[in-house]
Amino acid sequence: MNEQIVQCMARAFEVPQEKITLYSNQDNTENWDSIHHVKLIVYLERTFDIEIPDDKVGNMISYKLIESVVNECINRV
Repeated sequence: MNEQIVQCMARAFEVPQEKITLYSNQDNTENWDSIHHVKLIVYLERTFDIEIPDDKVGNMISYKLIESVVNECINRV
């Protein structure tokens, strides 16, 4: 697991890092609502110095999908 993604998710959703797993998703993560989702996007963009395309933001509903989009953005640079 990417520790920086875990940190961003924990910070955005205001939960301990231990609560973030490979299986974390919108349905099983406390505080994952639209406002916290926007916070997550901002934290990811700042942490990884990337810009996440608008068409990808709505699909980032699990740890695995977040990791995939972040890796895509990093490799695009």
